Amino acid sequence: MQDDNQILVPPSFIALYSDARQRLLTPAGEVRARYELCEDLACHLVEQAQQLYHGGARSEEGVLLGMHAALAGPDSGVSAPEARWITLRLAELLGWRSPALPTQD
Repeated sequence: MQDDNQILVPPSFIALYSDARQRLLTPAGEVRARYELCEDLACHLVEQAQQLYHGGARSEEGVLLGMHAALAGPDSGVSAPEARWITLRLAELLGWRSPALPTQD
């Protein structure tokens, strides 16, 4: 994804939109826009996840699994692979261990 835009999309996100030969299946601008949305959402969810955890959730993993379930729902506005990426990014931002997420179909 080389162009004049200074936003660097991480390889982990590019992989969501690439084939087995690592070729993009979606226009670069669209991938960048989806990345910005997903990164912003992960950052926005940090405070909510902390509140859930400190408000009585049993575990960090439980909070992350609940967030993933909500993100993977049909009305969330993100795809299943994006929901997985957001959840793993959220764990990274929180400094929590990444949960074992359900496998993608």
